[in-house]
Amino acid sequence: MRPRPHGDGRLSVGLDIGGTKIAAGVVDAEGHVVERVPAVPSPTDQAGILKTVSVLVEGLRSRHPGIVAVGVGAAGLVRWPEGRIRTAPNNAYRDLPLRRLLQESTGLPAVVDNDANAACWAEYRAGHSASYMAFITVGTGVGGGLVLADRLFRGRTGIAMEVGHMIVDPYGTERCGCGTVGCLEPLASGRALGRYGGVAAAADPGGTLATLAGGPDRVTGEMVSAAARAGDPAACAQLERLGHWLGIGVATLVNLFDIELVVVGGGVAEAGDLLLDPLRSSFARFVTAAAHRELPDIRPARFGPEAGWVGAALLALDHDLADDLDHGEEDPAGGA
Repeated sequence: MRPRPHGDGRLSVGLDIGGTKIAAGVVDAEGHVVERVPAVPSPTDQAGILKTVSVLVEGLRSRHPGIVAVGVGAAGLVRWPEGRIRTAPNNAYRDLPLRRLLQESTGLPAVVDNDANAACWAEYRAGHSASYMAFITVGTGVGGGLVLADRLFRGRTGIAMEVGHMIVDPYGTERCGCGTVGCLEPLASGRALGRYGGVAAAADPGGTLATLAGGPDRVTGEMVSAAARAGDPAACAQLERLGHWLGIGVATLVNLFDIELVVVGGGVAEAGDLLLDPLRSSFARFVTAAAHRELPDIRPARFGPEAGWVGAALLALDHDLADDLDHGEEDPAGGA
């Protein structure tokens, strides 16, 4: 990844393909949003995805002739740089060569990457000024990205940094959606927060959480965060529990990669210091040699839900096809 000079007048379309919706917009080389379009429902079949994406791209190109590339952030395991989605957790398609198909349908250079990688690149380009940066997104699940020496790290084939599947509690009882016991995701995600809140509400049926939800079986992570912001001690305790597990995950990343900055985003992170303070405390407890090293700053993300498509657009503008050859991957044009 070799970022080009900013402010060169080029524009890019960015798309974020999720399990329920596709978000899109246009970004310039400095990361400024030129246009955003309302999200549309995400088809689950390959033909529907391609048709929807093509319509969105062509509509934006008709209004912005400076568009020179398309970037996609997609949930799932994405082979880099081929842009082939091996599998996606909430979509029916498998082994989808999206980059090649997108280039054929639009006639534009394209990149396709994991959505957390795209969001990580948006945060990096937002001016955090860290050459070694980890990004963790805490929403329905837990994902992440990693920048090392100003380059987005993807591993050998593009599927590195599955942060949510880091094993932190191998002797626990919570089974992850991937089938493994001990993953970070079922302990530190929005779903986990809702589950914790439901247990707390059942223990105090007259408390704030149970009242807000209308019953312990209806508690969601969003409700727990709302109750915590209102000062409910039981809700605050659940965010502390979440922060404890996230701190262990962050400590492991710092131990492995000696990063200088950790950025935390996603819907659950909107709880702010109610989550970040216990995360920082847990991190300081579990990181190796805390008293003998410079600890990284842990900050909230600058982008909200737009991070995926903004980052994807920037990846398309910043990507250098020579990188494909540098890593020995097949067909830098993205062919199958």
